[in-house]
Amino acid sequence: MTDRKLALEAWESLFRAQHELFEEMEADFDHSHLAQAEYDVLLTVTRAPEMTARLRDITANMLISQPSVSRLVDRMVHRGLVAKCPDPDDRRGALIRATDAGAKAFRSLATVHGRSIAARMSRLDDDELRTLRDLTEKLRRG
Repeated sequence: MTDRKLALEAWESLFRAQHELFEEMEADFDHSHLAQAEYDVLLTVTRAPEMTARLRDITANMLISQPSVSRLVDRMVHRGLVAKCPDPDDRRGALIRATDAGAKAFRSLATVHGRSIAARMSRLDDDELRTLRDLTEKLRRG
């Protein structure tokens, strides 16, 4: 049986570490043409085949509601970062494709942000990073 007090302490520590790291990394976006949420959309889209992802897959990877993701994507379409078209396999869905400008903006920021993440995570050695990855994946699987 799990020690309840220890579980609460571990949760609080994980939550606070995540919050503090996010706050530190906000600076990565200060001089970028992308907001953090836009970066997250483009992260999903650029990793998908042909840089095209279903709106529902983007929503599943975001920490905001589906209506908020839809509004964000519409703003990104207006800014020329992504294109949106109907999903031929799901009449209610949409496909989101990174434009050349969106992919370029993402790659530019991803280089800076990737270095920032690596620097902050360097507090842990490779074995600790693997353990952290494995433990958080285990928590996510339920």
